[in-house]
Amino acid sequence: MRIAQITPLYEAVPPKLYGGTERVVAHLTDALVDLGHDVTLFASADAQTKARLVPVRDQAIRLDPEPLKSDLAAHMAMIAEVRSRADAFDVIHFHTDMIHFPFFEEDAGKTLTTLHGRLDLKDLAGVYHRWSQFPLVSISDDQRKPLAFANWAATVHHGMAEDIYLPSVKDQGYLAFLGRMSPEKGPDRAIEIAKRVGMPLKMAAKIDNADKAYFETAIRPLLDHPLIEFVGEIGDSGKSAFLGGAAALLFPIEWPEPFGLVMIEAMACGTPVIAYNYGSVPEVIENGLTGFIVNSEAEAAAAVDRLGELSRAAIRNRFEARYSATAMARRYLDIYARLGSTEAAELGRAAAE
Repeated sequence: MRIAQITPLYEAVPPKLYGGTERVVAHLTDALVDLGHDVTLFASADAQTKARLVPVRDQAIRLDPEPLKSDLAAHMAMIAEVRSRADAFDVIHFHTDMIHFPFFEEDAGKTLTTLHGRLDLKDLAGVYHRWSQFPLVSISDDQRKPLAFANWAATVHHGMAEDIYLPSVKDQGYLAFLGRMSPEKGPDRAIEIAKRVGMPLKMAAKIDNADKAYFETAIRPLLDHPLIEFVGEIGDSGKSAFLGGAAALLFPIEWPEPFGLVMIEAMACGTPVIAYNYGSVPEVIENGLTGFIVNSEAEAAAAVDRLGELSRAAIRNRFEARYSATAMARRYLDIYARLGSTEAAELGRAAAE
């Protein structure tokens, strides 16, 4: 099958540091190549991939030192390049939200669009009503709730290459927080949980420009504590040691998390996850097997005391069974095979009514 993968241009593929969507696209693309398919990746020139690369920007946007740049212009240029080559592909798989819809109205049946972000934003419903012919994939069942009417083809949970993260047989006695320093990710709650149980907490996090004020006012004062260590932003090369050494990953979110890639990264290292019951969490975490699902700091602290009940080997096994890149790629191949079929056409018509 001739498959095009269209990634956002904000991060390299895979990202050099923090980044979710581009990391998933990297693992999906390589897994499709390993399964014998002819895959072309449209991405920035710093991508590392087994596929044929069509570079559409000299480097990923976030780490580009040029202060004046337009992410919209970069993505529009990429979409135009994909449009010019559309006839070369059986399937064009977009990971760029809805920006391609006006350009591919006549070829919607050969496209698939995976939505990676939250969908409860004011202006989205009108777009998905207007362009209802485009088949969509959600990354969790919970993610699609705000747009239940949309043309959903399937839910495909994320997957990761099995050899990227190495499982750890024994932890080093600390808790871990990995993600963004933003209110919805709960770094303040992670700190409180660690202090409640008297365990060290290592925090590896990206600080977006939009979150700098929050970090300076709400989080930085909390870092001046002997149990808390802020290690900054890390990439794939540091995650096995960081997550594998943790007794548990704390995921105290308070928002409709579409997926939460860090949860399966921890599972790949054999590390249990203690997560708040929001968004995708009940779909990803098997309570009492790969971690604990909680509703408060007190429940999270109690879960830390129960970590001895969990098997790190079993957690890694569940990652391999549910969240490998190969498993993800096979699920997408099943959807690709249905594109353009009578079933897909009927689904599109039903979404439009």
